[in-house]
Amino acid sequence: MKILIIGGAGTIGKYLVAQFSKKHEVLIAGRSSGDYLVEINSWESIQSMLHALGKVDSIICAAGEAKWDSFERLSEEDYYIGIRSKMMGQVNLVRLGLAHLNPGGSITLTTGILADDPVVKTSSAAMVNGAIHSFVQACALETPLGLRVNVVSAGMVEDSYAKYRDYFPGHNPISMVKMYKAYERSVEGKVHGQVIRVYQ
Repeated sequence: MKILIIGGAGTIGKYLVAQFSKKHEVLIAGRSSGDYLVEINSWESIQSMLHALGKVDSIICAAGEAKWDSFERLSEEDYYIGIRSKMMGQVNLVRLGLAHLNPGGSITLTTGILADDPVVKTSSAAMVNGAIHSFVQACALETPLGLRVNVVSAGMVEDSYAKYRDYFPGHNPISMVKMYKAYERSVEGKVHGQVIRVYQ
């Protein structure tokens, strides 16, 4: 397979690149490095990247941001950071990216446990994660025959746990191997319209 991984320089992205590269051709896209440059919060940038890319068998998005802060401090513009990036960035990737998949291809988005089990200071992040879950389930009903869209929603992964553990009291870190297996299921399996949760 030829696989594009957006956010391939991030914590999750780097691991996905390393694992998928063992048996597939992997291309990397990122904000400041990679085979292709893309700003996920800009549909024009996504479109430009896809035109340069051509056709692939799978697209994985491990990019997108949202503002973390206390509910009382979050402004309307703070919410729009996540809406433009984590939410609409991934929506536009599906909207534009389906036309760049080979027959039987797939797009896999990324959210996280906050959609189902939010913690303090995550009103914005939890909101956009939940929106992506609903989007994937709905758009899957109308995707062209043979193409698939899924989303992986994992708990705090091991490689990020030391940095964020204070935000997630009592949460068990998810192994990077288990996290990767969820993406492998989406890319190499036949599931469609699924929220693939990895919380334990």
